[in-house]
Amino acid sequence: MNALGFSSNHGQPQQIQQPTPLPTGHDLLIKIDAIGVNPVDTKVIAGMKELLEAPRIVGWDATGTVIAAGPDTVLFKTGDKVFYAGDITRPGCYASHQLVDERIVGKAPSKLTPEQIAVMPLTSITAWEALFERLKITEDHDAGKNILIIGGAGGVGSIAIQLAKKIAKLNVTATASHLASIEWCKKMGADQIINHHGDLAHQYRAHGMRDPDYILCLNDTDQHFAAMADLIAPQGMICSIVESQQKQNLDKLKSKSAGFVWEFMFTRPMFKTHDLIAQHHLLNNIAKLLDEGHISSTLTENLGVMTAETIQKAHQQLLSGTTIGKLALTVTA
Repeated sequence: MNALGFSSNHGQPQQIQQPTPLPTGHDLLIKIDAIGVNPVDTKVIAGMKELLEAPRIVGWDATGTVIAAGPDTVLFKTGDKVFYAGDITRPGCYASHQLVDERIVGKAPSKLTPEQIAVMPLTSITAWEALFERLKITEDHDAGKNILIIGGAGGVGSIAIQLAKKIAKLNVTATASHLASIEWCKKMGADQIINHHGDLAHQYRAHGMRDPDYILCLNDTDQHFAAMADLIAPQGMICSIVESQQKQNLDKLKSKSAGFVWEFMFTRPMFKTHDLIAQHHLLNNIAKLLDEGHISSTLTENLGVMTAETIQKAHQQLLSGTTIGKLALTVTA
């Protein structure tokens, strides 16, 4: 198999050729058709402080075809088209082939291109788990309530807006700071847009709405914690996916009986939780919603065939902090 790996946080992607692995247990061997790139890819590379003995293959967004399956597999068969984010503790998808536990793999949508599919797993899992598992939103009880999504134009924000609006039936306020990102958030379904570089509480309340019942923070928890604590409605819930570098005073939420919770989509595969298969079901739901047109792919740019050069271009674009939606690359054998 062919792959691209990184040996340090300042090195270039390296071409790797190694034997194609054989699946055991619940693993599927997948021939990859296309991948999506995510900020987690660059964060993992940045964490390589010392030179690695063997290059690490990163990447956690892909679609492809099952070409072999381990003896314990029951969900898929050879020839099935699948999509998945994978497991951050295992080799990633910057490769022609990959082993992935079938319990975190979904049946790929049938009406989208490989590139449109490849960008969806990681962000969809993150947004779904944040909204429906961490914040515990249900359409039956919460339709019409207010949610504030901080960082609406990025990969997770783009699908979170759609799920919050079209599936949960919430009133969605998203943050964006440039004309292109504002228009993108509107396209995804946001009802109101405010600027996360300004006074969030003032801007939000200027729309005359009740304070948000839910806040999903996808951009700099430390910067926005004070505003979130001020804005969150009594008995409301805040969820963040961005690690904090500072100590925050959770007592600010006490008088409101408000809660704060983290979402990290790799928790289930990292810890092999008893409900690992939940991500399989989740991705199948996402595929159905995509095929039926209830939500749309968040792909905004296909950067071409995956090479060391196009990977570097994708990473530079992500690190600029200006990426709208998601970036994809096509994989060739």
